[in-house]
Amino acid sequence: MRRREFITLLCGAATTWPLGALAQQPERMRRIGVLIARSANDKEGQAFVAAFLQGLQELGWSVGHNVIVDIRWSADSNADARKYAAELVALAPDVILAQGSSPVASLLQVTSTVPIVFANVADPVGAGYVDSLARPGGNITGFAPFEYSMSGKWLQLLKEIAPGVTRVAVFRDPSIAAGPGQFAAIQAVAPSLGVELRPFDVRNLPLNWLLFRWRRLLGRLKRHLQQRRLRQAFRSFSSSGPIRWPRGSYPVSIDRVAMSLA
Repeated sequence: MRRREFITLLCGAATTWPLGALAQQPERMRRIGVLIARSANDKEGQAFVAAFLQGLQELGWSVGHNVIVDIRWSADSNADARKYAAELVALAPDVILAQGSSPVASLLQVTSTVPIVFANVADPVGAGYVDSLARPGGNITGFAPFEYSMSGKWLQLLKEIAPGVTRVAVFRDPSIAAGPGQFAAIQAVAPSLGVELRPFDVRNLPLNWLLFRWRRLLGRLKRHLQQRRLRQAFRSFSSSGPIRWPRGSYPVSIDRVAMSLA
């Protein structure tokens, strides 16, 4: 073989060999830890895991092929949550998914470097898990199931039902994680509505009395919504065409609408 041909062949082999070897190397296996505040036979917990695995599959992550998923169930036990949190962190996962407040708190106690994504945490800011919803900070981020400004809408709706109300009782359970955030939102809108709030701890009130009051409130709310829907339907009536019924209502004759408003 001529010298020039030999050098060309050697250089070509040296150039193509790393690429061919790289193509033959298996894809690096990723690892995900999952800590759930439910028991392993809980239907909602199983549905949560099934949806998560399906989402991974749709994104190209196949369990056993390019990702390992380690699942632990703490069953609402703080002791088990701490135990499994340490166990998952020891496995050196790429990320940990935490469902519920107890798993999140336990994970933050054992790691400040492994990325944590939480779900179904009522008040991550109030609990101290994140700095803020916009900028969580640290090694954690996730999803909160509540939009606390909606709590202020409850008071606005109550004021619309009974405009003359100036004092409102707020039944709350301070032990519920979402409670402080919801009550703060209600307090924020109370001055603009001219309402004085009086909180009651439901743990200190008779259950039968609470149920009675709650049924009365629901009844008044239902009647108010029905009347408002009928007024809206009546306003939309035009002599040039049929009534344009608002979405979610049921058509009735114009005579019945007029009688209801009379």
